[in-house]
Amino acid sequence: MKRFTTAIVRYEQPLESVRKAVELSRGLEQLPARAKVFIKPNIVFWTRVVPFPKWGVITTSRVVEDMVVLLKERGIDDITIGEGTVTMNPKDTETPAHAFETLGYRKLEKRYGVKCLNVFERPFQKVDLGEGIHLQFSADFMDSDFIVDVPVLKTHNQAVVSLGIKNLKGVLNIASRKKCHSADPQKDLNYLIARLPEKIPPVFALLDGIYTNERGPSFDGKIRRTNVLVASADLLSADLVGARVLGYEPAEVPHLVHAARNQGRPLDLADIALTGEPLEAVASRHEYDFAYVSSASGTMPVPLAKEGLQGLTYHKYDLSMCTYCSGINGLMLTAIRHAWKGQPWDEIEVLTGKMMKPTPGKKKTILIGQCIYEANKKDPHIQEMIAVKGCPPKLEDLIQALHRAGIEANPGLFENYDQLPGFFLPRYQGRPEFDEAFFQVH
Repeated sequence: MKRFTTAIVRYEQPLESVRKAVELSRGLEQLPARAKVFIKPNIVFWTRVVPFPKWGVITTSRVVEDMVVLLKERGIDDITIGEGTVTMNPKDTETPAHAFETLGYRKLEKRYGVKCLNVFERPFQKVDLGEGIHLQFSADFMDSDFIVDVPVLKTHNQAVVSLGIKNLKGVLNIASRKKCHSADPQKDLNYLIARLPEKIPPVFALLDGIYTNERGPSFDGKIRRTNVLVASADLLSADLVGARVLGYEPAEVPHLVHAARNQGRPLDLADIALTGEPLEAVASRHEYDFAYVSSASGTMPVPLAKEGLQGLTYHKYDLSMCTYCSGINGLMLTAIRHAWKGQPWDEIEVLTGKMMKPTPGKKKTILIGQCIYEANKKDPHIQEMIAVKGCPPKLEDLIQALHRAGIEANPGLFENYDQLPGFFLPRYQGRPEFDEAFFQVH
């Protein structure tokens, strides 16, 4: 049986810890001389408006720079750092540029001669992944000789974990990302993201677990200082080990089950040669799910149910809800929670994603997003349809929909949406282990 070397390393000091992970994993042994290398970090979210928690959300600039240095030591001069950060306005190029500047990537350009690019400003290439699946990948990514995949070690409220394979979604165009959130019960999100690695250049995966994220992937998760790196020249092996570090058996992660089956690999790490730290010494359970409850008062998240809300059914998101609607889901729930004054609402139901169906007997049905509107616009069980048709939905349309349903939500929450991430920052202030310097290049 072929064995795939995978390293677990404690992060202890700049450069040397990443160097140790590379050496123990033998991760760059297959790097071609004079290769064109594409580094893919994870910048899942960004805002120019307020400081926000980056720990456990975004790949540390420290690890990105360390990888650049190690590549330069090997004589690699053609290095690109590329990402496709989703913004509420798909035409917004200023926010990704601000992210690159703030994270120090422009300094890396000047210091090491690397290139930094927003993949949405560059061409895409159609890739046939088999089974009738065609997705558009960044042409720069696909034209590279070698990929360095540097995700954050975190859980994900839809995919269970978001590691190296899931990080590849960031080089797809918007239409392909939406396609991944399919309404097909067989070819769903997990099925599709499991196929992303199948036609790409060789990969070295370095999972950045200096900070890890429970109930990720964003700033509203519970962030921990963990100081762990996982490295492998085999992407699936890195993810299988990374899942275990986060406290999950790979069999609990559907897209890893698909990926292992596609590659004819076992899920029990039997074909992985672990080096460095013992797995049991670093593993720690990170929950991924947000609990919802169903009762006579309706379906809703546990925090809303504890407030005693009545007359509202807000179904739990499913795999078909794409990134855009995911980004506003928390805002909607926050607005509803603050609008509750103790008087039952008039049998309101909220549907999201692409698959949900209205419940007979509900008086008002809010459809959030173009996809769920198209799926239900002719459903006879809807008594009063309140449709927010945009893709992505407009914030002003969301507040109007709530008001029309009789939920007197505060418009200020929507008008100041860009400031919401800043409200999570006080959780980490005054705690020296959460150091902003990890996201700077000095």
